[in-house]
Amino acid sequence: MQHEPQQQPQPQQSDSIDPAGLPVAGVDVSKARLDTFIDTFDRHLEVANDETGIARLVKDLLAHRVRLVAIEATGRYHRRVAAALLQAGIPVAVVNPQQVRAFAKAAGKLEKTDRIDARVLAAFGRSLNPRAMRKPPENQALLADLVCRRRGLIQMRVAEVNRAHEQLPKLAAAQSKKLLRLIEQQVEDLDREIARLIEADDDWSGKSKVIDSVPGIGPDTANQLLAELPELGTLNRAEIAKLAGLAPLNCDSGAHRGQRHIRGGREGVRTCLYMAAFNARQKCARFKRFFDGLMARGKLYQVAMTACMRKLLIVLNQMVKNKTHWNQKLAGELA
Repeated sequence: MQHEPQQQPQPQQSDSIDPAGLPVAGVDVSKARLDTFIDTFDRHLEVANDETGIARLVKDLLAHRVRLVAIEATGRYHRRVAAALLQAGIPVAVVNPQQVRAFAKAAGKLEKTDRIDARVLAAFGRSLNPRAMRKPPENQALLADLVCRRRGLIQMRVAEVNRAHEQLPKLAAAQSKKLLRLIEQQVEDLDREIARLIEADDDWSGKSKVIDSVPGIGPDTANQLLAELPELGTLNRAEIAKLAGLAPLNCDSGAHRGQRHIRGGREGVRTCLYMAAFNARQKCARFKRFFDGLMARGKLYQVAMTACMRKLLIVLNQMVKNKTHWNQKLAGELA
């Protein structure tokens, strides 16, 4: 009796495809249009930057099984498409435009059009495999916009105060005072709305209370850090310092050992941390001892303050990660 040869089970399609071989897409974002390039299919797609166009883009990327989409950070214009892609389960990496431009120059791509930029973004994503972003909380963009507006008003207030002097004409002086009162009122309105948003979110509220527990940090600073550094508590100490632009970077070549400097990162976070560290070293003996020790060793004031800012950021990152409020043990560990 002959037996028919037993058929071997066929591997499923998902098991037979190496994820590294799946396509990577680059999306060049403008106010009105999205230019997309899918690398392994050599496919260009141009859609409107609106709900209909984004829906078409999502459908196309899913059909091509794209494993990563690289998008340049463009202020607010990239937010809607990034959110839609994340909602559809497509990994998205929002990348620094300066890094992408440097990558293009290194590859000899000196021309610049929207189609070329989309192709360069896809190559950037393929070569460097940037970290995909996590799906942000529902009101993250709203919170970031409110904090950005508040920062702009503070800058306006400082400029107006600097322009004011005793020799101003009567009308100009009255207008200046009126403008300052209006700015103050709008800042207070923003503070209330920011506080309401954070209080309504259990995760944000918990993190805000943890940050606010550190001596020298108040609710406004805590809220600003939550808005501008949502990665707080999710990265290690080296990553969070570099993200904020507070990591000293080497400048060595051969036998030469240059001075280490900070650069890059998020300017708004550093501004916020500067005032927080300034207050912390006045209200916390441990931070004061750390700062005074650096000054005693001959460090410049700016260097010592930067070190305090980095130390404060690392402490905050660990506190948020462990959901630990400031206590005497933490104060004792700071050395």
